[in-house]
Order: sequence, then structure tokens, then C-alpha cells
Amino acid sequence: MYPCNRSRLQSLVERFSQFGATANGGVTRLSLSKEDILARDCFIEICKELGMDIQTDDMANIYATLPGKKDCPPIVIGSHLDSVEKGGRFDGVLGILTGIEAIRTLKDNDIELDIPLMLVNFTNEEGARFDPAMMSSGVIASKFSREKMLSSTDKNGITFQEALQASGYEGEQENRLTEALAYIELHIEQGPVLAAKQCDIGVVEGVLGMVCYEVTVTGESNHAGTTPMSMRKDPMIVASRLISSLHEQLSKIDEELVFTFGRMHVMPNIHTVIPNKVVFTIDSRHQSPEVMSQVEKVLTGVASEEDGCLIRPVKLWGRETVFFDEAICNEVEKSCADYGYSFHRMFSGAGHDAQYIASFIPSAMIFVPSIGGKSHCEEEETTFEDCAKGADVLLETVLALQTKLSMGDRYTLSQ
Repeated sequence: MYPCNRSRLQSLVERFSQFGATANGGVTRLSLSKEDILARDCFIEICKELGMDIQTDDMANIYATLPGKKDCPPIVIGSHLDSVEKGGRFDGVLGILTGIEAIRTLKDNDIELDIPLMLVNFTNEEGARFDPAMMSSGVIASKFSREKMLSSTDKNGITFQEALQASGYEGEQENRLTEALAYIELHIEQGPVLAAKQCDIGVVEGVLGMVCYEVTVTGESNHAGTTPMSMRKDPMIVASRLISSLHEQLSKIDEELVFTFGRMHVMPNIHTVIPNKVVFTIDSRHQSPEVMSQVEKVLTGVASEEDGCLIRPVKLWGRETVFFDEAICNEVEKSCADYGYSFHRMFSGAGHDAQYIASFIPSAMIFVPSIGGKSHCEEEETTFEDCAKGADVLLETVLALQTKLSMGDRYTLSQ
């Protein structure tokens, strides 16, 4: 085993934390912003110092490759450098930085790889500047149309195409990731499970399936002071009862089902006017297709009218559960055991580039604990000891894959 250098990794995290640093210890590094460009420049500088070859593709994804003795597809470590607005120092970027530390450790120990090792920075994973999230991994996995993504705009009206062209990082489509022997992504958990279980590492078996519905309740506006309660068609009252009813019904389906009433619009949103329309969303997630089917049955089965108000549920979007490659997950687990690190096999409730890459490359993820379960906020924190443990497991897994794949073993895409 070749333990990574904890203090060096900490210095690297602190270095990248300066790109878009906020006053309260967080980071704002939106995709293809000047802060993101500085982080990209630094990433490339470090990779070149390590003797890695650099390429970019037509979505500004960056590929840094450490050559191997064999001319074959690489093993890939991937993540992203962009953040949400006023996000944390670890989300996304830790996957890149532990990859750099793993390669530095290989260099420290004069280890030459048989199979090339590639680090990938995916553009606009967060979707915080340009919608949707995981944009560029989605394009190369044929989940999204590049032409449609180019027209996505930020809050200032700048299109992704304009930002792409101005970044200096637009490369050729022929450089896209199309083939690899394995893909691994390290990430903070962004939740409280590992900390609650006092586990060092999360062995991530997949990404939860999810569905998002928008429910519109339409009533009738009138004067708040002159309209008797018995004569109102108030969508706010109906919506509040409906939310309470849905909460009760969904809670009975499965204890591991999570659901969130996350967005609400009230119109005309004036305190002296009875609303005429209330629109709210419900986001629901679970690994079982059967459970998700029950959720949709509940959501589509709401009454069409109540107290004079019309109720209309509409499915905005959904995704099926993504299962990662079991053999690679087993290698991650074995690497934990080799180091004596405690681990927990789990699913990710959040989306990651790995869920799209898994559609054409055998993939897995490694989680490290998030203190207090906090993420997408300036309070996000992971101990540097846990970061180093994640880097150890990442490198040990890569070396195990190197050995098995060099001997002719092949990992198969999980079904």
C-alpha cells in the first residue's frame, strides 16, 4: 500500500479554495467564470508538472493523462472544479485533487503504470450557471444535445456557447471521452449518513432514481377583507391540505423514500388579495423502481377539484436508478479493508457525473464524510484526515484495477 500525503493534500485543497473564495470561508466558482478559468489553469499547470498529457474537447472538458506502458484505454478518475454560488471548498473539487495526490504518490514511489491513468474535469457539473446540471458529462454520454446546451443562458443572458468560446478551453469533439476500462469518482457525501454511522468511507453502489412533479392549484382571486370564507375559492388552503395529505401518504410507502416540497409560487402574492393560483414542486427519490412507481401513483391520483379549485399534477422530469459496477465497488470495499478503514455501502441521493459515465464505462464512486451533512453552503466541511483516507482508497483501488486489468480481466457494465 502507498498512503497519500495528508499535509500535501490539505495544501492543495487550500490552494484551490482561493479561486472564488468567499468572505465566510466558502467558494463561488461558477462554470467558465474567471474563477473557474483560474482553477483550470492551475489544474493544467500541476498536471503538466507531473508529466501528463492535456487535451480538451468541444464542451471544455479537460483530460489529463498519465501514460502507461500499454497502448490501451485508460482508467479514469473524474469530477469537477465548478461550484454553486456560496458553496463549499470540497464539493466536486476534492475528486480532482485526490486524483492529483494519488498521481503524486505514484511519482513519489517511482511506480510506473501499465494502463494509462486519466484525470477528467467535467464542465458545468453543478448547473449553477447554466442549466442543466451535469451538462457536459451528459453530452458525451448522449443524454443531452450539444446544440441545445449551447443555447442555455445564465442570469446575465450569456449563453453557454458564448462562455465556452470566451474561455479558451473549447477543444475538438474528437477528444471526448468515449472509451475507458474503468471510471472512479471520489466525492464528499453531502449528507449525514457516514458521520452518523462513524464510517470512514462510503462505497457507492449507485445513484437513486428520482421523479419531480409540479402541482398547480387554480382558484379565484378576490378581496381579502370583503369575501366571506364560505364563498372563497382559495388555492392556498387547498394546496396546504394537499401537501399535508401527500406527506402522510408518501411517508407510508417506504422508510428510505425521501421527498421534498421544494418550490412554491403564490399568485398574485399580495397580502390583501386571495390567491388565484398556487404552484409547488415535489421531488422524490428511492433506489427501487417499484417504490417510485407507487410514488407516481400517489402523485397522479390526487383529486382534480377541491373546494372550487382545480388541481393539476404534471411530471417535470425523472430518472431511473443508476447501478454502478459491482466488481469495481468490491475493489473499493477491499481497498478500505486493506487500510483498516470502516465503510458503508450506500446509494447517492444527489446526482453526479458518474451516473452518466456509467452508461458506457464501468463505474463506481467513493464517498468521504460531510461534517453535519452540510453541502452546497459555505459551512460545508470534511476533515483533512477523511480526505486523505479517501485518497488512499482511491489510489489503492486504481492499483488493484491496474493489476487485474493488465492480466486481462474485464469489468462489465452493471445492468
